[in-house]
Amino acid sequence: MNNLLSNLIDILANSQRYFINYIRIAIFIVMAWIGGLKAFQYEADGIVPFVSNSPFMSFFYNNSGKTVPNDKGEMVAEYTLYKNPEGKMVAKNIEWHKQNGTYPFSYALGSFICIIGLLTLLGIWSPKIGVLGGLLTFGMSIVTLSFLITTPEVYVPNLGGDMPTPQFGFPYLSGAGRLVLKDIIMSAGGLIVAAEAAQRLLKRQ
Repeated sequence: MNNLLSNLIDILANSQRYFINYIRIAIFIVMAWIGGLKAFQYEADGIVPFVSNSPFMSFFYNNSGKTVPNDKGEMVAEYTLYKNPEGKMVAKNIEWHKQNGTYPFSYALGSFICIIGLLTLLGIWSPKIGVLGGLLTFGMSIVTLSFLITTPEVYVPNLGGDMPTPQFGFPYLSGAGRLVLKDIIMSAGGLIVAAEAAQRLLKRQ
């Protein structure tokens, strides 16, 4: 048993380079898949709450910051009235998104995400490109994590109920919030692969 554990430790200790390349491959898969999905209507619609509320990206949309009355007479962000549930297409909602500039921005963002993934993957062979890819992965993840501050939809809303103390708001993450929080792992991965690529560059000098 001790020999087995010792062998496992030796294998792990001598495999770090392969595991770091595995991180690169994993980042590429995530970036290429998610970036590619930005070309589809449901994904483009789905990122609207994040982009509309982000100080870094809201200016890409035509209707960011606009508020309108809902069916209860309450003033709400305009985009909340035109949400398309995943798997459902509502013509008037899609028309609003076209006027908002939702789809061109999503196509551009998706392309940029795919490029970051490719740069990170190429770090397996090129340390210079690997440094850039890792740093861009880190930077993109930080922007995504900022949604935890700027986007109301990342927390459970207060919809009332029978419980005297409904669980809503911070720190109760919604489904969207739980997805955003996972980017902290991507940020760490980006720094790890960038640091490893930088080490290879120094060794060449």
